[in-house]
Amino acid sequence: MALRAARAGRSLVEVAVAAGISPETLRKIEAGRLPAPAFGTVVCLSQALDVPLGELADVWLADMPVRQAS
Repeated sequence: MALRAARAGRSLVEVAVAAGISPETLRKIEAGRLPAPAFGTVVCLSQALDVPLGELADVWLADMPVRQAS
């Protein structure tokens, strides 16, 4: 997943603490078991990983199913 790649050599615990979330929460996000984390969590991960928020949004949008016009 993109977050796991972004943390590169940093441990899951180190990144979670820097983002102000529990390691278990980060583990769930990376594993896809928490597919829609709170916006504040995403912002904090963006800062902790030094990844622009827009890049994380692009990854999330790429995984969304194609939406049909209503």
